[in-house]
Amino acid sequence: MTTQLRFTKGHGTGNDFVLFADPDGAIQLDGEQISDLADRHFGIGADGVIRAVRSANLADGAAALVEDPAAEWFMDYHNADGSPAEMCGNGIRVFGDFLIENGLLTLTEGETVPIGTRGGVRALTRVSGGYEVDLGPFVIAPGEAMVSARRLDVARPGLAVGVGNPHVVVALADETELEALDLSEAPEVTPLPPHGANVEFVVPADPLVVDGVGRIRMRVHERGSGETLSCGTGAAAAALATREWAGAGAPNTWRVEVPGGVVGVRVLDDHVYLSGPAELVYSGVYSL
Repeated sequence: MTTQLRFTKGHGTGNDFVLFADPDGAIQLDGEQISDLADRHFGIGADGVIRAVRSANLADGAAALVEDPAAEWFMDYHNADGSPAEMCGNGIRVFGDFLIENGLLTLTEGETVPIGTRGGVRALTRVSGGYEVDLGPFVIAPGEAMVSARRLDVARPGLAVGVGNPHVVVALADETELEALDLSEAPEVTPLPPHGANVEFVVPADPLVVDGVGRIRMRVHERGSGETLSCGTGAAAAALATREWAGAGAPNTWRVEVPGGVVGVRVLDDHVYLSGPAELVYSGVYSL
């Protein structure tokens, strides 16, 4: 039996998603169906698939409601290969825009709403030009991992940063090294975190800080999706790692340039915030 799925295609700085509304949790897609949706040759094409479902109507949403009973909506996010992911910083901005566009949420500029995710409840605020999300407390792990990638001459040390999902951030010498990278295959991380990791390669701007704002450029390979034009939590992780390397006096506000555009990161106490645009591109019907 063919199922007709009404969907919307959206993106945040080029990190693109297939979104669909399933408030009652009635649509159960398996990993293969999700990867088919995300396939860029035979499906709609996306870095990930997002289902908008009320937290009360799925098992993963129960924890969100315990954390914050006001977290009515849950962002059920899966990578392009069908695997579930804890959080997506670009995705949650697009998710909020999708809820508003479809009349499922009212949010005026300056207002904040809690959104359930597998990484915990995240506060999403509508701001001028887009949205800002509180990614929650961050963790910088002690020690270093070694990272190898195609067209990187030798393995480089990477800093493990937790931002609701796992990241390893690698500093490169200059933009020539960054541009030469071949991220068509996943970088090798040793030791590999238990649940894998997104890997960010970062080049600081020269000068690093202008008018109190740190500036970096990055590329990313996301587990389950490959290289993407942007990764929101990855941008936050990259800024946090650079801030750590810079030491005392490093700024708390960062401008992160990704292939798909620019996002903002700010650090307040032990929380990190991500801001940027959200775009809904088109809607359609897909036959499962």
